[in-house]
Amino acid sequence: MPPVTVQLLGARRFAPLFATQFLGAFNDNLYRTAMTFLIVYHLTAHDPQAGAVLATVAAGLFILPYFLFSAIAGQAADVRDKAWVARMVKVAEVAIMAVGAFALTHDSIPLLLFILFLMGVHSAFFGPMKYSILPQHLGRHELLAGTGLVEAGTFLAILFGQILGGLFTPAQAAWGVVLVAVLGLAASWAIPPAPPLVQNGRLSWNLVAETVKLMRSAHANRTVWRAIVALSWFWALGTVMTAQLGPLVRAELGASQAVATLCLAAFSVGIAAGSVLIGRLLHGRVTGRYTAVSMAVVALALLDLVLTVRGFAPASPVLMEPEAFLDQPGAWRVLLDLTVLAVAGGAYSVPLYALMQTASAEGARSRMVAANNVLNAVWMVGATGISAALLGAGLRVTDICLVLAGFALMMAFYCWRGFRAEAGATGQA
Repeated sequence: MPPVTVQLLGARRFAPLFATQFLGAFNDNLYRTAMTFLIVYHLTAHDPQAGAVLATVAAGLFILPYFLFSAIAGQAADVRDKAWVARMVKVAEVAIMAVGAFALTHDSIPLLLFILFLMGVHSAFFGPMKYSILPQHLGRHELLAGTGLVEAGTFLAILFGQILGGLFTPAQAAWGVVLVAVLGLAASWAIPPAPPLVQNGRLSWNLVAETVKLMRSAHANRTVWRAIVALSWFWALGTVMTAQLGPLVRAELGASQAVATLCLAAFSVGIAAGSVLIGRLLHGRVTGRYTAVSMAVVALALLDLVLTVRGFAPASPVLMEPEAFLDQPGAWRVLLDLTVLAVAGGAYSVPLYALMQTASAEGARSRMVAANNVLNAVWMVGATGISAALLGAGLRVTDICLVLAGFALMMAFYCWRGFRAEAGATGQA
């Protein structure tokens, strides 16, 4: 691990924020996965179609707060001390998870879904703060390393939360979400102060007007808007890939849920590794120099994944467990493709976050991150809807991967053209 990265993990100006973010992302996914398994395998076991519908509704409920509240969240983090915002969000998480624990142990679907919505609100308010606080606590040469660690920690937390959420009983998950929320609150109390960079700022509660104003402000900053568009593609791609890993493994590879978890682990660890390594490659310089190359590698990895999967011949009609799967020709190539794709994805996203942070006006950083969250949510919902429509029309999961590869090549060109021109104008690359 690069020296700057190690130093940051031991520094009070970064470590408490990292721990708070990690625990929050872990808790989101622990609760979401435990809730989904409870609904699908127990509360609606007699009606699989109802379970599938509720799982889809749950995904939408978690994303909805990013549309509704990101503008308010961005304002709050810009006009209040960001460390104070983090603590208030964590206080709210403890209260939400206390009720969530009750919901997990009392089989109330409406309450389970309502708590998931509130966790989405919690995440929508924490998101702008976690990236906009970094330039206040880190030097410019540390920004890539810090952003990479936040990104790496987020994806590892998602992975661990999903795995444990599937393994825990509802009672165990209930205790777990409350304990993790309390630990997150304790970690947030150690975040150093980060006073607002604007004087006499006031919150406006007009959600529609402020969201429109927010997006116009982001669009007016060319570098910020390019970074936001490029990041929205990253989250759209990641959402579709993680959603389709299970069907890909089950239908195309003839393998079990344990193999799907193995593939998800390769994907998550790959993004974490790429997020950390890109800072070393760029020597701490904030530039979009490698975003186009990274996305081109994603496209090539997707194409090779399609070729590998279509040439895969399961040994028997019985779903393979990991040991049998890894003995098949092409199995390791599937894992390698997923890992390479993810490493390139991590290397792609971290410089974009750093560009967004440094190109934003000091007093508006949180709002620019909030604008990013709004557009990310739009693209994730759109990508999910399009992939569902294509699958409904009879396309295979590998066909979806080919579509993603085509869009990845277009986004690589977008980054090459946009950030090359920006680098030429600023002399950064």
